[in-house]
Amino acid sequence: MLAVVSNQRGVARGLVSHETLTAIEAEIQAALAPHGVQIAAFRYCPHELDGGCDCRKPKPGMILALAGELQIDLARSWMIGDSVSDVEAGRAAGTRTALIATAGVADLVGDSLGDVAAVIARQGDHADSAA
Repeated sequence: MLAVVSNQRGVARGLVSHETLTAIEAEIQAALAPHGVQIAAFRYCPHELDGGCDCRKPKPGMILALAGELQIDLARSWMIGDSVSDVEAGRAAGTRTALIATAGVADLVGDSLGDVAAVIARQGDHADSAA
């Protein structure tokens, strides 16, 4: 199972609408469908940096909420991201972590989402995922 959690402070700043995010979700789903892949859920933190919310990464709020909603076993899941705040959120939620970068502090580091996904898939323990 794949899910997306994303900080989107552009919503709070009036730069991005919820309708735009919904349209982007539809484009992502359409691009993945020919490959037999579907995102189970998209969640966004629309708050500003100083909003004090529990959902803005590196806090694990969005991940924990999705785990409850979708019955995801976080100990068997991966948080894949491109920033240290993604790794911190995953660790705080109890997932393993993968960082798309040339170097980093995650459990797994790769140059692309495809590279990281291939390694995780080869491990055979990928029933649940958070991204």
